[in-house]
Amino acid sequence: MKKVDVRKYRLRAYRKKKVLAVFLRKLEKKRPPAARAAMKEAEKEAWKQIDCTSCGNCCMTMTPTWKKSEVKRLAAHLGMTYAEFYDKWLYTEEETGDIMNRSTPCQFFDRKKGLCKVYELRPHDCAHFPHLYRKDFYDQAEVYEQNLHRCPATLVAIEHLYNAVEKKL
Repeated sequence: MKKVDVRKYRLRAYRKKKVLAVFLRKLEKKRPPAARAAMKEAEKEAWKQIDCTSCGNCCMTMTPTWKKSEVKRLAAHLGMTYAEFYDKWLYTEEETGDIMNRSTPCQFFDRKKGLCKVYELRPHDCAHFPHLYRKDFYDQAEVYEQNLHRCPATLVAIEHLYNAVEKKL
C-alpha cells in the first residue's frame, strides 16, 4: 500500500468535523444497538483503505499511555533498567497518573523509514490505536472527534459509520 497522504486526510477531517462531531454526540446520546455492528464494519473498511504502517502520524503527533509492565519489558529489551528508561523518556501525568512520553514524536519512531523501531514490543496503546471498536465505544465520541484529524483510519471509520447509521438516528 502506498504512503498515506496525511495532509489530504487532515483537510478532509477539518471540512467534515462539525457534521461528524454532531453525529458522534447524537450517537453517544441515543446509543442505537445497530451502531455497534456498524462500527465493527466501519473499522474493517478503514483498514482496507489505510495501512497504519504507511502513515505514522499518531507517532509524530501523540504519545501513548504506558503500563509499568510495558516499560519494564522494553527497558529489558534495550538493556536498561526501568528507572533508566523512565528517566530518559517518560513522565507521569499528574491528573491521571498515566505514564507518558516526555515528547513527540515518539522516541522510537524512525522518521526516515516512517516505522516504529520497536514495533513488536510497542505499548498496548500503540498496538490498538485508534481504539475504534470497543466495548465502551458509545462513550468515545470525544476521543473519536479529537482523532479525526490525527488518524486517517479514524476519519474513514467514522465517515463509514456516519453513512451507515446517521439516517437511523
